[in-house]
Amino acid sequence: MVIKTNREELQIELQDLANLFGTHEEIEIIHDEQRNSTMVVNQFVFKNTFTNEEKQYSFSYNLDENLSDLEKKSLIKKMVKNHLYSILSKELKIQLPWGSLTGVRPTKLIRDMIEKGQAKEYLVCETLQNMFYVSPQKAKLVANILKNQKCIIRNDNLIDLYVNIPICPTRCLYCSFISHQLSSLGEEKVNKYLDCLEKEIQAVKKIIFNKAYIVRTIYVGGGTPSVLNDNQLERLMQMLNFSVDEKTVECGRADTITSSKLDILKKYGVTRISINPQTFSQTTLKRIGRSHTNKQIFDAYTMALERGFIVNMDVIAGLPMEKLGTFKKTCKTLIELYPHNITVHTLSVKRGAQLKDQTEIIDTKDINKMMDFAHDLLAENGYKPYYMYRQKNQLGGLENVGYFRDDFVCKFNIDSMEETNTVIGVGAGAMSKRVFNLENRIERQHNVKFINDYCDRIDSIIEEKRKFYK
Repeated sequence: MVIKTNREELQIELQDLANLFGTHEEIEIIHDEQRNSTMVVNQFVFKNTFTNEEKQYSFSYNLDENLSDLEKKSLIKKMVKNHLYSILSKELKIQLPWGSLTGVRPTKLIRDMIEKGQAKEYLVCETLQNMFYVSPQKAKLVANILKNQKCIIRNDNLIDLYVNIPICPTRCLYCSFISHQLSSLGEEKVNKYLDCLEKEIQAVKKIIFNKAYIVRTIYVGGGTPSVLNDNQLERLMQMLNFSVDEKTVECGRADTITSSKLDILKKYGVTRISINPQTFSQTTLKRIGRSHTNKQIFDAYTMALERGFIVNMDVIAGLPMEKLGTFKKTCKTLIELYPHNITVHTLSVKRGAQLKDQTEIIDTKDINKMMDFAHDLLAENGYKPYYMYRQKNQLGGLENVGYFRDDFVCKFNIDSMEETNTVIGVGAGAMSKRVFNLENRIERQHNVKFINDYCDRIDSIIEEKRKFYK
């Protein structure tokens, strides 16, 4: 399906929405927008290039002159997407679970609307359904997540620190992150990366002191930080000598987890780790390029619990050639393990992943049933949803949802997804977000993606960061 519009700034958003309806190569839609100071007219031509049949649609609405330029821009984008959605859902007889929403953070969208007085907290479901065509089930999911995000604190002096270790044992078939295989780097290059990372962290510590920032949480992600050897891991932990209540390290690959590494993490105050099976099917694990076994997952989990870690576990719905029954077994195994957090991802087939060229092995037929089963099973066993985000090219246009039991929410996940606090990111590929709550704006700064570039440019990266937090 091809979308053409005379409003270039809307092109990507409209095409993204159209793509969610599936592949319809014979359909072409031409959008023309005309506006004056008080009225906007959206005209669409829906054309089947195979039959040459055309249909024309026209929508008009008024613009409040008292709106700011930014508010007008937001309203215009919302309306044209709603108009396009109404046409496509009518012509193709398809209703999308997230309606006309294409953004990453539906919860942030509705939270911002509530804070601006554009929606009522007790009418979240109705607002999402009426304004964006969101399904009742997904609207209820958003409402429940908002209720479970009670730990949000808006304070421009309260920050989170993110440390990126973009190194993995092997590359997963579905992965599109800039992550380096350990075997292609070697110990010397990893040590050089840690040298540069330490240099950036020392500079960040000065920024934190000068700005009187308070570090709320630390999150070490990647990649797979636990791929570092014992000496490297201890060196990294020594750099992060902040006193915080929540310090998380991703240990996603069970084959990288050892008792000595867990002892090091415990020694330096790490409170939470992730152990990510993704699936409990050994056949699927082999297919997607993960070499760990279920026994390694169970052993790593036992060792983590013995040391008192809070444990996150991730699974993915829609992995290549997995059927509904296999996914159900994975979810039931998770419930037997009973980790503190479970995140259920919908497979995203991204451009940079090896899987992009093997889409024929992906079965999307049961993806909605998979996500519904996971949600219902987790709810039955005392888990509640507390953060959610969407990505491009996710199967069925669905989402990733994090669940917690008892009081074990991960504050960093909420802060970063809801963009309520400044995040200082260090390391190759890390992104920093400076949140100005009183001004209702966010500024972003990206570190270079590749380790070699990061090491070559570390001094300029540090200088850019100093300017960014001036």
